[in-house]
Order: sequence, then C-alpha cells, then structure tokens
Amino acid sequence: MNITIDPDSPIPPYEQVRLRIAALAAGGELPAGTKLPPVRQLATDLNLAANTVARAYRELEQAGLVETRGRAGTVITSRAAGTSVLAQQAAAAYAAQIRALGIPSDQALALVRAALDH
Repeated sequence: MNITIDPDSPIPPYEQVRLRIAALAAGGELPAGTKLPPVRQLATDLNLAANTVARAYRELEQAGLVETRGRAGTVITSRAAGTSVLAQQAAAAYAAQIRALGIPSDQALALVRAALDH
C-alpha cells in the first residue's frame, strides 16, 4: 500500500491517510476484502502516532469504506471499491475550504448532512 504523508500540507495527516486509502480502494488497487495493516504497524511505517491512523480508520469505517472485524482486522468494503476518485477529490476540496474558513469539523459535517438531506 503506497501512502506518503506530506508534513507541509494543510491537510492533517489523518485526513491524508483517509483520503489515500479511499482513493486506492476507489481506483481498484485495494479491492473489496483487502485487509489493511494494523493501526500500530501503519503508524510506525508512516512515522505517525497510532491515534492518527486510528482516526483515519475510524472515519473510513463511519463512511462505510472499511469494516473492522475485531482480531480479523480492518478490511475494504465493496462500497469503498465503488467510491469515485472525483468524489474523494470533492471531499478533500471541501475539507480544505472549511478549514480555511475556521469551521470546526463537527459543524462542517452537519452542513454536509443538511445539504444532502435537501
């Protein structure tokens, strides 16, 4: 799995991990059922804190892109394999714009939910 973290990016490291995994799944490089590395292993590989990778995995799971199966690990879902790269790029652009406006993530997510419900 090819993930590179840009420490100079305005995008937080957990978001870089999340976006990259989602893009790899959407692009077919991580097909449905692919087991992701354990949190601690990926954190060590990327020189990040375990909590950073755990947050990325948690957000991927909340979006339905991965599923955690206890000791069996975290795997890519079939839904992730159908997520387009354009959708991931739109989400990244939105996140960057929201950050630039200083809007907290919980409020930004509420705005998205409200927009999707209309």
